Amino acid sequence: MKLIVAIIQPTKLSAVTEALHAIEVTRMTICDAQGFARQRGQTEMYRGHEYKSQLLRKIAVEIMVNDDFVERTVDTIVEAARTGAEGQIGDGKIFVLPALETVQIMDESRGPGAV
Repeated sequence: MKLIVAIIQPTKLSAVTEALHAIEVTRMTICDAQGFARQRGQTEMYRGHEYKSQLLRKIAVEIMVNDDFVERTVDTIVEAARTGAEGQIGDGKIFVLPALETVQIMDESRGPGAV
């Protein structure tokens, strides 16, 4: 089992969720996130005053999958979240983490069956 955490642009959320539904990945957690990497924030206007925002809005999509779904899930997210043919700085990142245990609260089932 693996936990896939994808940090994506907010504008790409619907495209990513639709693409994941198409490959039958339907269970996910979606969280608002803020951060920056190479963009180093952006300049914005508020009531006629310019200010620099250090943190940019992102979306974190967390998906627990069995090992046989990892590659197709990652490939689908990359394809749906990329801006343009070659992508842009700020399109996001995907982290694939090992999951030691999964427990379904409803019936206490454990392991891959609980995913």
